[in-house]
Amino acid sequence: MLNNLIIKNYVLLQELEMEPSDALNIITGETGAGKSIMLGAIGLLLGNRADKKSLYNEEKKCVIEGAFTVNKFSLESLFSEEELDFDPVCILRREIAPSGKSRAFINDTPVRLETLRSVGRFLVDIHSQHDTLLLGDNTFQLEIIDAFANNNNLLKTYQQSYQHYRRAAYEYEKLREEAVHMNREQDFNQYLLNELSEAQLIADEQTTLEEELQVMENAGHIKEQLHHALLLLSHEDRSVDDLLAQAKHAIVKIASFSSRYESIFQRIESCLIELRDVSSELESQALEVDFDFDKVEATRNRLNLIYQLQQKHHVDTVEALLAIQTELEHKVAKVQNLDQELARLKSVKEVAFQEMMMKARQLSDARKQVFGKFCQEIESLLKNLGIPDARLEISCKTTEATNMGIDLVNILFTANKGIAPQELRGVASGGEFSRLMFCIKYVLASKTSLPTIIFDEIDTGVSGEIAIKLVKMMKEMSKNHQVITISHLPQVAAKGDAHYFVYKDSSSGKTVSRFKKLNYDERVVEIAKMLGGNNPSTIAYENAKELLAS
Repeated sequence: MLNNLIIKNYVLLQELEMEPSDALNIITGETGAGKSIMLGAIGLLLGNRADKKSLYNEEKKCVIEGAFTVNKFSLESLFSEEELDFDPVCILRREIAPSGKSRAFINDTPVRLETLRSVGRFLVDIHSQHDTLLLGDNTFQLEIIDAFANNNNLLKTYQQSYQHYRRAAYEYEKLREEAVHMNREQDFNQYLLNELSEAQLIADEQTTLEEELQVMENAGHIKEQLHHALLLLSHEDRSVDDLLAQAKHAIVKIASFSSRYESIFQRIESCLIELRDVSSELESQALEVDFDFDKVEATRNRLNLIYQLQQKHHVDTVEALLAIQTELEHKVAKVQNLDQELARLKSVKEVAFQEMMMKARQLSDARKQVFGKFCQEIESLLKNLGIPDARLEISCKTTEATNMGIDLVNILFTANKGIAPQELRGVASGGEFSRLMFCIKYVLASKTSLPTIIFDEIDTGVSGEIAIKLVKMMKEMSKNHQVITISHLPQVAAKGDAHYFVYKDSSSGKTVSRFKKLNYDERVVEIAKMLGGNNPSTIAYENAKELLAS
């Protein structure tokens, strides 16, 4: 239920705040005064697209906020699915900046428009000309039948099975298409895999091989330099080893005089030990360095193989080749197990299809069981609203499974005696269509927990006794639902639990729309004007009072 509505800086509404009754609310006013503007603002709260052109003052932001009591409508699971905190009072807010940027909030949490729509559709149902057009849509007709039959659980169960089947079918078709492609490439992939496997590649071997080859190809020069360094360090009369030994001998004679000399002695000793170790390593390396023609050729051949494979696969490391080898192994193995996997996925798809079809038939049977009752109830209501020869039929054909099941339903209607019911598109006049939609909403209101229902000039094309019957049905609906209706009829206006008057104020430099909640005396005046024009007679005033009293 809508507790409070605030609209700021929207179209002709500079500022509006209203607290509608929890029963029947009537909004009246001259054409163009701004009644539909309020509906546009509520539409923004429900996720409609925003436009900066709708700002009253283009230099200020537009704010629309609605507070709804939702604790009686079992919406906790919906809020949980949308990852929102649940509160008994749900506040929807929409802001439009002068730049045109729009933001949406639920309980002060920023949300996407999709989330706002998802929550909003459980809070408000607006009947407008758009709904009348929707009535000709087969999917919308199915939704009506399901709501009438209380098929929510059956539909949800079917849709879960349908989505499961869709996923299974997608996985099977995807692998089947891949199989065609993979089978074409299998021989080539196997050839590439064999080539890499036979190479017996080892991670990091390229660096080692390149270093070994460089040493072997420069063996003579390396050996010469190693021997030269060895001579300088330890094999000549004035070698570094000999000089360090002499320095050590000189310092040892004074080491006992000071700890500083002792430290120098220890450092020379360390250098001498390190020098002799280096000399030993030089000697060892010199012995190892040799030009082995066969080993050089083998190393070159190995590196050439690696380079060729890298060039072929457009990579520059052995590790990348090994990764490609692993990928090829998976591809080859997948093709080798393809028939088995395809058979498994096909079986999963077939089982899912059977499960889906079982649920679809259950849903279809539940729908067909209410066709007759639905038509009878709507016909009875339409006769009460001045269409005595109204007749409805529902045709149902089986079609391929969709998210809504396997039924293609078509509500057929005629308002005239002797004329067979036909498709809704083009078969009814605007007034008849409007009353038909109202009757459907009236019937569904007893089967749903929708908090707020809004009718936009649902009484167009009716008058007199029919209008009284129409508003009586609204009053009946308002016992369990908050109802807001925009009307031009005095018979309807008189029955509201709250009456709002919309008018244009041009007293300042820019026209603005204003909403005013009328007291009893003001309602008498407004209804009298609806009956007798801007200068109502005494009789009009008396009729207005009589309507309010009745």
